[in-house]
Amino acid sequence: MTRGGTKLANSMLALAGHRLLSTISNAAASKKVVSGILVGRTVGSPAWSTTFLVRGPIFGVRNGGTMALGEKEGEEKKVSTTGTGTGGGSDNKDEKTVASYWGVEAPKVTKEDGTEWKWTCFRPWETYQADLSIDLKKHHAPVTFMDKMAYWTVKSLRWPTDLFFQRRYGCRAMMLETVAAVPGMVGGMLLHCKSLRRFEHSGGWIKTLLEEAENERMHLMTFMEVAKPRWYERALVMTVQGVFFNAYFLGYLISPKFAHRMVGYLEEEAIHSYTEFLKELDKGNIENVPAPAIAIDYWRMPPNSTLKDVVMVVRADEAHHRDVNHFASDIHYQGRQLREAPAPLGYH
Repeated sequence: MTRGGTKLANSMLALAGHRLLSTISNAAASKKVVSGILVGRTVGSPAWSTTFLVRGPIFGVRNGGTMALGEKEGEEKKVSTTGTGTGGGSDNKDEKTVASYWGVEAPKVTKEDGTEWKWTCFRPWETYQADLSIDLKKHHAPVTFMDKMAYWTVKSLRWPTDLFFQRRYGCRAMMLETVAAVPGMVGGMLLHCKSLRRFEHSGGWIKTLLEEAENERMHLMTFMEVAKPRWYERALVMTVQGVFFNAYFLGYLISPKFAHRMVGYLEEEAIHSYTEFLKELDKGNIENVPAPAIAIDYWRMPPNSTLKDVVMVVRADEAHHRDVNHFASDIHYQGRQLREAPAPLGYH
């Protein structure tokens, strides 16, 4: 290369150096790559070629990512170890939370006594005390053909469940909740889409049904702390959920009053199952272990609560879901839409 070309190259690299090298100096860059590239430089090679070899790798690093090396180092310093424990808690110190470029950060939530709230799957304002005074013996007698079909559909599903789980009520409860959490989500989703299509309010029923689905899911999160499902039970859950979701989806599209009536009867069976669960606990056939921490916080239970207390509050929840779904079916039987009757929001 001519002397003029050498001078031009040196001038251009000198001007662009600060932008290409980001926040590190030439000397620092030379130290990083001297063992990898510059060791092989022959004596007498022009100075501009040495500069290019040093700058080349840094150019790739700068333009290959979305931030400079200095910015990456700054982001790494912002990493804090907060962690989350089992069920969305914050006992595991190994998990890291990285500050987001978008400024989305989880707010720090505390309990009423000022201590840190450790659950991320639900918040303190979503907790409540279960109403244990609800009538557990209510039953809707099937009269119409559709009612009878809903009733016997649920009864036919109980036989294989009894055969498979027998007296293992912990695993039975988990299976039951994986199914019971589907109808509220499906119904809420379809009402949501209907509200959008027709440009009309839902009367609060979307939120009510989604609350039901979330409540059932919290039942599952609680019983996961008590009973550990086996691999074939997990496989069964995937199969049953896939079949039931699609079947209920089609059923709700065809006849919402049938779908809600069937869920009402399904909740009646859930009450029966949890009553049998309590009998086994009273007999001592199932160990009455301390209540999981997630249950104590979700239902605002006393710290010394046991598994029996958990089953009682879950059974009360199922009784409330029974009432809501039979009520929804009655609205349809009267020839009205759900939005015409105010939804029982917060009915626990």
